Amino acid sequence: MNLTLAILAAGIGSRYGGLKQIDPVGPSGEIVVDYSIFDARRAGFNKVVFVIRKDIEKDFRAAIGNRIEKQIAVDYAFQRLDDLPQGFTLPAGRVKPWGTGHAILAGRNAIRENFVAINADDFYGRTSYARIGEFLRATAPESPAYTMAAFTLRNTLSENGTVARGVCKTDTRGFLTGVTERTKIERDGSGARMTLEDGSALIFTGDEPVSMNIWGFTPTLFPFLSDQFAAFLADNAKDLKAEFYIPAVVDMLIHTGHATARVLQTPDKWFGVTYPADKPTVVAAIRALIETGAYPSPLWANAPACQPLEKAHCKL
Repeated sequence: MNLTLAILAAGIGSRYGGLKQIDPVGPSGEIVVDYSIFDARRAGFNKVVFVIRKDIEKDFRAAIGNRIEKQIAVDYAFQRLDDLPQGFTLPAGRVKPWGTGHAILAGRNAIRENFVAINADDFYGRTSYARIGEFLRATAPESPAYTMAAFTLRNTLSENGTVARGVCKTDTRGFLTGVTERTKIERDGSGARMTLEDGSALIFTGDEPVSMNIWGFTPTLFPFLSDQFAAFLADNAKDLKAEFYIPAVVDMLIHTGHATARVLQTPDKWFGVTYPADKPTVVAAIRALIETGAYPSPLWANAPACQPLEKAHCKL
């Protein structure tokens, strides 16, 4: 079975300072997305779809895409602010991307098989891809059976600013029963806190399972996304900062009985380059993983040839 890795990279550089400032984190010049693709490839994914903005296409291909094409089949999808359902027009003054749900929707014409969607600047670890890949290979493309890798909240916080996380609840069978997108979460001792609009604080123990936007889907998601994006715009188009988050869509689908979402716990530690000051932590973490033998260095030097759209597994 062909499996696609959809990498949401339309916002790449917006917080970090620009595409050309995505610094290497590996000892041989690798960036975070290299490790994501390497992990997905050895978990059986054989195609990458980069969801990017059209205005960064040239720089993105030169910095990332052309190099990755040597390792795996690559396609592109473009997230545009004016890619809206019939009957809607781009609100005056809207410059902020519409969010992760819209980013995945932008890939609807390039993704035709079961797929995992990830953020471009997040490191999820080998186990996350292996478990989601196993689930997707056992799932019919016509089935609205989805999945996600869950991380422990305290292991996903940045020391250099606030973060947004989808806080999850599960039932005794391991299925997602609810996910609430929480923004501006910051570390607070061994736990975390979020300041609400009224000034009060929402306190977290730090043990909560959270979505880091690594989701496994079948193509059945796209009609749901299209309908829900239209509903989102009907309610929020005038709010120039409102975002259409994928966890909110999944939450709606499971509550209405349109889909299920299996939660796959992962022991891997998440880390990412959300802010420039995060880089030293990521560099140290990558080096530690290389020292344990989790990754070769250079990463791609000895990767065997793979027939991207024919073989389900590439042994690395």
